[in-house]
Amino acid sequence: MSTNLEVLEAQALMLAPSDRSRLLARIIASLDPNPEIEAAWEQEADRREALLDSADISLVSGAEAIDRLRSRFAG
Repeated sequence: MSTNLEVLEAQALMLAPSDRSRLLARIIASLDPNPEIEAAWEQEADRREALLDSADISLVSGAEAIDRLRSRFAG
């Protein structure tokens, strides 16, 4: 790994988690600038937001979601 990349990585890791998440999303988006894919993700985000707003679904914590998946896939 180059020295510049190591410095950049160290700086990125010092960011707050929300800022790192936003940075990650922007970096990933830069890797695949396909407008059709971006539009599809935007539609999916809108669909999920509408579901949340309509109360047709309920939110669960990350820990609960993982527990549910573990029990679902545990033999």
